[in-house]
Amino acid sequence: MSVTICPVPPDQRPINEFQALQESWFFGWSTTGDWKFWRWMLLLWILPWLISAPVAASSFPWEDYPLIFLLTAAAGANVALSLVVLRLYLGWGYVGKRLWEETVIYEETGWYDCQAWEKPPEELAKDRLIFTYQVSPILKRLGQVLLSIGVVTLSEIGLVFWLYP
Repeated sequence: MSVTICPVPPDQRPINEFQALQESWFFGWSTTGDWKFWRWMLLLWILPWLISAPVAASSFPWEDYPLIFLLTAAAGANVALSLVVLRLYLGWGYVGKRLWEETVIYEETGWYDCQAWEKPPEELAKDRLIFTYQVSPILKRLGQVLLSIGVVTLSEIGLVFWLYP
């Protein structure tokens, strides 16, 4: 068995980037179980709703247009939530791409001296297993959530235009 020396700095190695993402506060909760994940999603929807509700109330007072007020406030909260989920998706997608690729692109000194390192077959196989069984399910769930938020938001906006022509 030959030992391959990896020239990639430790903080730029895909496996270390993956572990850092897993352990980070923001990206880490997207790896949690369903109950905790959906609790975070609800919290991240309620907080923007507290901001979008007064904005919606200024255009559609609760007393006059209760349904339209609720729909527009929810649509505003959905937009904010979709930005958070999009950031999660892009972060996990970046690390997943680096795990899947055969070549690791890295900065040796931080002065934009881009270098490339070809992964040995053993490391490539290990990285692809991590991508397949750990990163891919996260990306799938975040993608489904993002799509669902988009469909619900467009439905809310369509309903507002239908109710208030």
